[in-house]
Amino acid sequence: MGIDSYNLERFIGDLRRIVASAADEASLLAQVAPLAQRVVAERGWLRADMYSADPALGFGTSLLHVEADQSLFVVVDSWLPGRGVPPHDHDTWAVVVGVEGCERNTFWQRLDAATRPGYAELQPIGEQCIAPGQVLAMPSGSIHSVINQTPHTSLSFHVYGRHLNHTARRQFDPERNLELPFIIDPR
Repeated sequence: MGIDSYNLERFIGDLRRIVASAADEASLLAQVAPLAQRVVAERGWLRADMYSADPALGFGTSLLHVEADQSLFVVVDSWLPGRGVPPHDHDTWAVVVGVEGCERNTFWQRLDAATRPGYAELQPIGEQCIAPGQVLAMPSGSIHSVINQTPHTSLSFHVYGRHLNHTARRQFDPERNLELPFIIDPR
């Protein structure tokens, strides 16, 4: 490891500093995105076991870091070929960087007023494929779905402002207009 290498420990230190000093969420995302790209490029955190995924779910989550207060949640997600997750939000900001393969994200807009528990009307508003090294910064309130359309397991590096199981994160079924809780189980 060279003197200029950017490892996970340095990245976490920078995240702590940015979160403590950023004027607003837009500024925070603008600062975190290039640092997340940089740590992904170094790959010192990457392990072979991160490619494993739950066949029933179609994805796997490997925990890299979470603060004691459940903030600054950093994970690597593996996506089996042809699998992904339905539309969901994070209830916090997020930065995603492609590691291997292509993570196709579809972005959704909520059409209803979010006043009826368990009910949501969504419509797709765009797509973006996150290839290796590409970054996606999502402010709080963003809704997206993910699918791996490649024939191989894909990986992506995710940074969140809070552990997702400690937010009010939701998943959506746009065909049946449903809103449901969305909990993950990181290894």
